[in-house]
Amino acid sequence: MSNDSASPDNGAILSQDRLAVGWREWVSMPEIGVIAIKAKVDTGARTSALHAYHLDTFEHNGVRRVHFVLHPIRRRPDIVVEAETDVVDERAVTNSGGQSELRVVIRTPVTIGGVTWPIELTLTNRETMRFRMLLGRTAMEGRVVVDPGSSFLRGRVRGREIAQRYGVRHVRTRP
Repeated sequence: MSNDSASPDNGAILSQDRLAVGWREWVSMPEIGVIAIKAKVDTGARTSALHAYHLDTFEHNGVRRVHFVLHPIRRRPDIVVEAETDVVDERAVTNSGGQSELRVVIRTPVTIGGVTWPIELTLTNRETMRFRMLLGRTAMEGRVVVDPGSSFLRGRVRGREIAQRYGVRHVRTRP
């Protein structure tokens, strides 16, 4: 068996201590109040992106900050997160449609399957997208290996659990 092969724990951690993930995973970013969000693991995207709207950048004690709002769970407009954090940068990012957009960049720890590390995220309105977050290759480099044929290798988060985590009443969203 080579060093690249999966360990006997059902492929959860590779021998180089890289976290095995599927093409979509539940993640959290507690420092900005995102307790659970479904992310598309996108090795084709260099930059990670988070759904955000009502962005307001301002300066506080000489530090540039951003206040923003997001709906972390698609089809759950009753779950709203308001966050405020430091701005790391502003960058031109080419979206999947080929258009360049100037985006605010933040840095926050992300947790996937109990493993936490800091990542940079751009903030953009992803309201019409299927996933409220993209985890790009820069955030995964040296830490993650992707199994494109699998989903939720790090575990699923069900509707009742989402409602409980966000402190809202569970509402069935599908018939």
